[in-house]
Amino acid sequence: MHPLEHSKSSVKRFGGKIEDYLPIHQYLDDTKSWVGHSIHRMFRHHSEGIFELETVFGKSFINSEGKEVYTRYVGEWHVKEDCNNYIPSAKEWIDCITSGKVPHWVRKTKKEKED
Repeated sequence: MHPLEHSKSSVKRFGGKIEDYLPIHQYLDDTKSWVGHSIHRMFRHHSEGIFELETVFGKSFINSEGKEVYTRYVGEWHVKEDCNNYIPSAKEWIDCITSGKVPHWVRKTKKEKED
């Protein structure tokens, strides 16, 4: 999914406006500029990457509706959307890359297959 689509999804889930979430989703997907393939997710789409978001964006923020939103929850939602409702660890990504086996959570989501 595109960061804008993730942001729209976050608005539905957490409230607020697209702009409240776009920086977080762009950060997670910036690695697309490194690797032009869905495998770019191995760099930040994992449990450790989600906790890294708190270091970059803070543990929580107030959205445009005045509601406190936990940064980690936004990151978890993003990764689940991209990894078939699963949050892998960094080790699972490494194991996937080194073994050549493609687990269910690496496969593209239905929405991406349609694009």
